[in-house]
Amino acid sequence: MEQENTYRLRIPSRTENLEIIREFVSKIARNAGFSEEDVGKIQLAVDEACTNVVKHAYDGDTQKPIDVAVRLDYDRLTIVVTDEGKGFDPKAVEISDIAEYLAELRVGGLGIYLIRSLMDEVEYSIQPGVRNQVRMVKYFGGSPERPPLSPRSRRAQK
Repeated sequence: MEQENTYRLRIPSRTENLEIIREFVSKIARNAGFSEEDVGKIQLAVDEACTNVVKHAYDGDTQKPIDVAVRLDYDRLTIVVTDEGKGFDPKAVEISDIAEYLAELRVGGLGIYLIRSLMDEVEYSIQPGVRNQVRMVKYFGGSPERPPLSPRSRRAQK
């Protein structure tokens, strides 16, 4: 993700810093021309990913960092959340049937399901204690016949 259209934030893994992360990501998405609906989806997905880092990867250790990198390309916004905490197997916590899950009145465990439903692409790279990443992509609207507008063109049309 080393490019001029990449924005980075490194912040301690504290619950009170989640608002800073949400604002960081939503400002970039909004300035890139995403709709308010998509900005909300991006913001919620990133919040879920970072909350998982605070609560699970670091077990509440507020001295460990969360790294958030946001890359803006002509057709998409890519967000990578990185931590150095405990890893997990995303397949082990996947929900295959949301209706069944809700019927069982379970508490928690919807974060990954929510992230996957809000973003266009989600990938996990897990190396416990070394580096864990969740890569989330949201594409700009556009049809195959016509390439998506550049961020500058999208802003000019508003």
